[in-house]
Amino acid sequence: MTIRFDGRVAIVTGAGNGLGRAHALGLAARGAKVVVNDFGGARDGTGGSLGPAETVVEEIRKAGGEAMADGADVSRMDQVEAMVAKATAQWGSVDLLVANAGILRDKSFAKMEPDDFRKVIDVHLIGTFNCCKAVWNGMRERNYGRIVVTTSSSGLFGNFGQANYGAAKAAMAGLMNVLAEEGRKSNIRVNTISPTAATRMTEELLPPEAQELLKPEAITPAVLYLLGEDAPTRTIMGAGAGSFAVIRIMETEGINLPPVDWTPDAIAAHFAEIADPSQAKALEGAFQQTQKYVAQAMARLGQANK
Repeated sequence: MTIRFDGRVAIVTGAGNGLGRAHALGLAARGAKVVVNDFGGARDGTGGSLGPAETVVEEIRKAGGEAMADGADVSRMDQVEAMVAKATAQWGSVDLLVANAGILRDKSFAKMEPDDFRKVIDVHLIGTFNCCKAVWNGMRERNYGRIVVTTSSSGLFGNFGQANYGAAKAAMAGLMNVLAEEGRKSNIRVNTISPTAATRMTEELLPPEAQELLKPEAITPAVLYLLGEDAPTRTIMGAGAGSFAVIRIMETEGINLPPVDWTPDAIAAHFAEIADPSQAKALEGAFQQTQKYVAQAMARLGQANK
């Protein structure tokens, strides 16, 4: 089966360089019309120029594809709504969204200023919300949509000096979980990519040989899969250097304690059993956890009454 996007309209944010550029080129090569969005700022979000987006649009057009450049600041809802309106006016719809735009303002937590925390949250988290919100109603009306948001191992697993970035990126998993649930009845599938790539954001952190392996183009196949007609939903996919994996948030089976043992001391005494990963599961929704805890409590009461 060949995954194609003929007749589909895609928005890719942060598409002037790195990962976003690779995703935009990949979508266009498989038939999508692409809005190449890039604010065109520096890594820390300052400045701004339409030049990078226009360069990618020119690449797509030279290869025979259709594209338009857009310089919307994703942290500004009015600009994002204008971008979606422009794409819809030109091509009739927005079917696919890759929320990729991001900035870095790395500092240890002790040295991090509130403005640096807030700005990173604004671009990554609020920017992703803005983009999803701006395309959501149109996708619902047409009963079709595919959205990929971008997380990071820094958020899922932690990385020194990135409290702002890590917090924003961990939030992507929560946003995806809810949007995937709410989008099911409208055939909107929402997934998350966790990329490891050599980009402008990581160029100072990696040796040349690693940068060659960690090309942005190695991530794009996973993104295109998650945008496909037969894509899963509510999946976090890790990708880098040709490796692909699925990341899950797990909960141990745990144990139920009688009221007499609802103490920190009893938890300490039973912690190895509570933390035993052998029967851990990825729960399918918040209420599933509630149901599990009630079932365990009822089972313990039943045994106590025998």
